[in-house]
Amino acid sequence: MPGSRLVTPGWHHGLMNIMLFHSTQGLRPAVLQAADRLRAAGHEVWTPDLFEGHTFDTVEEGMQHQEKIGKDELLKRAVMAAAPYSERGLVYAGFSLGASIAQTLALGDDKARGLLLLHGTSDIAPDVTAEDLPVQLHVAEPDPFETDDWLSAWYLQMGRTGADVEVYRYAGAGHLYTDPDLPDYDEEAAEATWRVALGFLETL
Repeated sequence: MPGSRLVTPGWHHGLMNIMLFHSTQGLRPAVLQAADRLRAAGHEVWTPDLFEGHTFDTVEEGMQHQEKIGKDELLKRAVMAAAPYSERGLVYAGFSLGASIAQTLALGDDKARGLLLLHGTSDIAPDVTAEDLPVQLHVAEPDPFETDDWLSAWYLQMGRTGADVEVYRYAGAGHLYTDPDLPDYDEEAAEATWRVALGFLETL
């Protein structure tokens, strides 16, 4: 059907192949724990280290390092990490910065099986199409990096691409509320997020 996505069955026994990108604070233990949680559900997961070993305790430190590397280089590293597996039909996922990167890659990959966004979104080019791409976003409410106005505009723009979008908000949680080693952590919100996200992956 013209305009529809080229969706093919996953190679991993019908389960998902997930490319999971870290936040601006780097490949912290929480990212690896999240990958293990996904693997325990039967999924294949890759966690590329876009910061090449650097991790940070604060968003500010991470953003300085991110700016030093540059947006184009980070995206190049992400594309190179995903390229060997993209033919299998990836679910792109990420935390904050990683969610932004995951969104960019998923919208450019007509074999993408889904997009799971945790704590972050990105700009959407006006000519992008993502017909029937399943998208799920989990974000704090409020979130200083994902304001209500921004999220409303993002939701409308994503809808115009043809994507099938779900948004979940968590009142009172910090920005990176799924990381148990950070002050943002909210156990109830984190567990709710993973419960819904695992259900989402089962539908793909």
